[in-house]
Amino acid sequence: MSPVLAGVLQLLALIVALGLSYRPLGDYMAKVYSSEKHLRVEKWIYKGIGADPGVEMRWPAYLRGVLAFSAVSVLFLYLLQRVQGSLPGSLGFVSIDPDQAFNTAASFVANTNWQSYYGEQAMGHVVQTGGLAVQNFVSAAVGIAVAVALVRGFARSRTGELGNFWADLVRGVVRILLPISVIGALVLVACGAIQNFAGIHEVGQFVGGSQQWNGGAVASQEVIKELGTNGGGYFNANSAHPFENPNPLSNLFEIYLILVIPFALTRTFGRMVGSLKQGYAILGTMAAIWVVFTGLMMWTEFAHHGPAFDLAGGAMEGKETRFGIGGSSIFAVATTLTSTGAVNSFHSSYTGFGGGITMLGMQLGEIAPGGVGSGLYGMLIMAVIAVFIAGLMVGRTPEYLGKKIGTREIKFAACSILVTPALVLGFTAVAMALDTPSNSMTNSGAHGFSEILYAYTSGANNNGSAFAGLNADTQWFNSTIGIAMLLGRFLPMVFVLALAGSLAEQTPVPETAGTLRTEKPLFTGLLVGTIMIITGLTYFPALALGPLAEGLAA
Repeated sequence: MSPVLAGVLQLLALIVALGLSYRPLGDYMAKVYSSEKHLRVEKWIYKGIGADPGVEMRWPAYLRGVLAFSAVSVLFLYLLQRVQGSLPGSLGFVSIDPDQAFNTAASFVANTNWQSYYGEQAMGHVVQTGGLAVQNFVSAAVGIAVAVALVRGFARSRTGELGNFWADLVRGVVRILLPISVIGALVLVACGAIQNFAGIHEVGQFVGGSQQWNGGAVASQEVIKELGTNGGGYFNANSAHPFENPNPLSNLFEIYLILVIPFALTRTFGRMVGSLKQGYAILGTMAAIWVVFTGLMMWTEFAHHGPAFDLAGGAMEGKETRFGIGGSSIFAVATTLTSTGAVNSFHSSYTGFGGGITMLGMQLGEIAPGGVGSGLYGMLIMAVIAVFIAGLMVGRTPEYLGKKIGTREIKFAACSILVTPALVLGFTAVAMALDTPSNSMTNSGAHGFSEILYAYTSGANNNGSAFAGLNADTQWFNSTIGIAMLLGRFLPMVFVLALAGSLAEQTPVPETAGTLRTEKPLFTGLLVGTIMIITGLTYFPALALGPLAEGLAA
């Protein structure tokens, strides 16, 4: 079987698996967030944290819950790393330095999982399982909660109440993420991923010494790392490591985990607003962008010419032979079009255009299908802007799902999409202007610029993947990328929840002959165009200096 055919068959199998999961999972999540009943274990949690799940919150109270919980999470994870050297199960590792502890705490709480350290050489079992793995669950649940709050803003009227953050958070973990993770971990163990609390041990003798590895609860962390679109690996090689991702079957399963909840949330959206067709329109937009990006990535990686590439069947540098170009390309697009950031190959080794595709996927805002929760609310923000543009073109007040998109609403939407580009381009410009950050680049020229642009794109968009050519373990990058991750995660949430509150207060507008039909393919095309134009106008000059220049020079 040719490598190209193998890649295409993997893509088709993935689409079928996602299609089979779409309806049951989407409907189940809608029931979870619409139910008035609480499980017994959930009641115990509410009692333990002192929360009343029956109290409805307006958007400022909902936002305070998000920020307070996240602030406590950052502090807890930071302190856990700082005292690691005194904890049992630390495997002899010392406590983490302050700048790196801050960066890692900000990273995992912000659902970014950027790692400027070697996991198997820095973090013991307690920090990995009691700190990082816990944040993989709760940070994903926070993202889903904010998305559900925005959906309630569209679905409700004449009230500013968006639900209860604590109930949404707990339900996301207990009823959705935990059950799927248990099953997924068993699948990964069956595929060959490890799951233990072993210490450091030698795995063989080599010229010049021996190689050592430590064990760990890898399968359980790997599954939520992908399912929650987190991305932080137990080992430095991430999902390229055979202990995390042993074979092509586990690789395809991990890609499925990355995509299944973000895609299924579009049906949850359609079910909660009372129109499945609206959910299909959002799904069509996400799927169209994902399929095109995946096709382009496979083409540019397979079609790179030259004797070495011809013998390898394409651009194999930086890719695992057990996954090949097809499995690596599908994974790379899935992880950068979502906020996952896990890697099974090294993006710095991709062709110039291939590296540009991974970067552009993040710069779209990771909305196709995007992160768990963040992809849906990011796409709905884009839908609001597309409706506004359409309203300007026909000279009438724009409406979406029966809600008027006025000055207040469009300001919230515009502020939400401007935060991340400002962080990415601002930090990149400063880093390139200073000597110390630029000294961390492994390469010069266009590729070196791409390393820094990719780092801030990944951090501010809460992706977490790296170009693998930048020494980011410095005080400058640990601090600035940490700040970019926190601001890139929580500032957009402020505007998303403010928009949700504004929409929930409105009285629905009756549909008329002049109402834009947002469930039709025409609107899907408009939405895709809006996304590409906004991203192009924002990032094209920076992309022209980096991956485009490198690709044209190849």
